[in-house]
Amino acid sequence: MKYKSNKGFTHGQPDKIGVLVTNLGTPEAPTKQALRPYLKEFLSDPRVVEVPKAIWWFVLNGIILNFRPKRSAEAYSTVWTEEGSPLMAITKAQASAIAERCKAQYGDDVIVDFAMRYGKPAIGDTIESMLEKGVRKLVVLPLYPQYAAATTATVCDEVYRVLMGMRWQPSLQIIPHYESEPLYIKALSNSLHLKISKLSWKPDLVLASYHGIPQKYFDKGDPYHCYCHKTSRLLSEEFKSIEIKTSFQSRFGPEAWLKPYTDKTLENLPREGKKNILVICPGFSSDCVETLEEISIQGKESFLLSGGKNFDVVPCLNDNDDHINLLEKLTREAL
Repeated sequence: MKYKSNKGFTHGQPDKIGVLVTNLGTPEAPTKQALRPYLKEFLSDPRVVEVPKAIWWFVLNGIILNFRPKRSAEAYSTVWTEEGSPLMAITKAQASAIAERCKAQYGDDVIVDFAMRYGKPAIGDTIESMLEKGVRKLVVLPLYPQYAAATTATVCDEVYRVLMGMRWQPSLQIIPHYESEPLYIKALSNSLHLKISKLSWKPDLVLASYHGIPQKYFDKGDPYHCYCHKTSRLLSEEFKSIEIKTSFQSRFGPEAWLKPYTDKTLENLPREGKKNILVICPGFSSDCVETLEEISIQGKESFLLSGGKNFDVVPCLNDNDDHINLLEKLTREAL
């Protein structure tokens, strides 16, 4: 293996600590052309899709990449802003807020940057940039509150792959998950209270919708399902005024995923007498196509067509003060 040199390093350069904030990723534009390479990178990850490689290569390249980019581009186009992808803009704002907090406390000794697991800015490019600035200890903060192999672990995989090609590796610490961190639960509870205070109606139910994973991943030992229910339980204990129900969204393909499914739940709730629904998405640290389009547009339409009366969505924690306080605490403890 040919190892990369530490370009830009000079002897006597003071050692710095780097904080790398990571999120899932986003296409560069809401177009079919931009979605195809993004989806190919994402769906080629063996942790995301656990299917024999030869079979999946044919399915992905022969079928999915010929049809899904167009549908995905249509979804992204409904949420795209002047700043581009909401997830990109919010993740950048989160990293900037953490950087401001760290600079106030540690001066120039700590460098904060962000990267995407899929798409740009790439994890490898950002790590190389940080090392050139003198980073000798690297703290990685994946913005996934509930650990899953298809999210947190694949960030770890990519960081390890990058470091495998380094001649001089930094020390490494990864913040794994924070599904039960009190500041996280309090931030979710505060966001619920704030949203309800602005409604002209009272919710019959709060639906906590998390991104799903295939059921077989859970059966093989992935703890994600348990962590999601733990977050919902702790949130229910903190926010006691309205019932909270857990569901799972964004399933893909014909196999069974974690249940209950969010889309089916929204269709059934009006028949159960729950016609005023507020949805919160605790597993998403930033608003993105899954919250802004799948829930706020598709989910709302499905619920109302099924007989629902009132529907609204709590914004993700994004870069609000409660969330930045949490992320600062996680970062400070790792430093």
